[in-house]
Amino acid sequence: MQIANRKIGPNEKPLVIAEIGINHGGDVEVAKHMVQLAAKSGCECVKHQTHFVEDEMTEAAKQIFPPNADMSIWDVMATCALSKDDEIALKNYTEDLGLIYLSTPFSRSASDFLEEIGVPGFKIGSGEADNLPLIRHVAEKGKPVIMSTGMQTIESIRQSVQILEESGVEHALLECTNLYPSPPEIVSLRGVTDLKAAFPGAIIGFSDHSIGPEMALASVALGACILERHYTDSRYRNGPDIACSMDPAELRQLIDRSQEIHIALHNEKKRTGPEEDVYRFARASIVADKNLPDGHRITERDIWARRPGNGEIPGFKFDEVLGKRLTRAVRRNDQLKWSDLTD
Repeated sequence: MQIANRKIGPNEKPLVIAEIGINHGGDVEVAKHMVQLAAKSGCECVKHQTHFVEDEMTEAAKQIFPPNADMSIWDVMATCALSKDDEIALKNYTEDLGLIYLSTPFSRSASDFLEEIGVPGFKIGSGEADNLPLIRHVAEKGKPVIMSTGMQTIESIRQSVQILEESGVEHALLECTNLYPSPPEIVSLRGVTDLKAAFPGAIIGFSDHSIGPEMALASVALGACILERHYTDSRYRNGPDIACSMDPAELRQLIDRSQEIHIALHNEKKRTGPEEDVYRFARASIVADKNLPDGHRITERDIWARRPGNGEIPGFKFDEVLGKRLTRAVRRNDQLKWSDLTD
């Protein structure tokens, strides 16, 4: 798939998405500062969350308190949402720095707004992964979609994936565990391979809410092409998502290490050029294990394989030497040559 000018897939380096989300607390200048530091860390893409609370929730949400917040979900989003003008300013600032700007719409009006301001693709959050009318509304816009699958099963997202497939939009599915932070006991790296097997037409990635980069990095070795983690300029900020957010230094590490893993993942099993010098001393050569006379027929007790590997007969030719007759007398630890042997 491709978002803006960035190709995404198994043959491309992983796309690391810095999820600013609501970590700015509703302050667009803080959000810009976060984007600036992400750009300096080498990030290619930042993601925001677009909340139009009245279209997103009903009044009942004022009585629902998330486990990672001390206020209702309505109040969390009302406090942290940017205005339309502020989000446009944030998008422009992000793109002026050369980064891709994505956002998650949590409502129909939010998705329409993001389409109006020209986002190159959409993110569907885990909470909306089975919101069929919203997914259908977003897919009809014809732009690439990245969908997280936290709290879902393979079966519970089949209808959502079918909508994306039938719409013809390029799409990615992210394995995800929606607990902030997620302990390793409930994180599913296997979910990456399960999604690949179940939905071969989708790009697969990993949206990480654990502490530290280990889970996200491990997912790359399993084929994850997109890595998404919450991001903040400082973990000393207050906010429900700060506990599982990476800072700019950790973002840099995730980008660099994921690229290294991606490179190694695609290297075939072979002896490399730089290993040749090591191979010459590290491997073993066939040597006499005792003094042997001219004409002696060699048995297993007569020879052994010892370093260095600069001898003519390597250790893996051991069995081919057995039964041969010596054409000259040799001393213990003499490296044998083929010319020393005859049938």
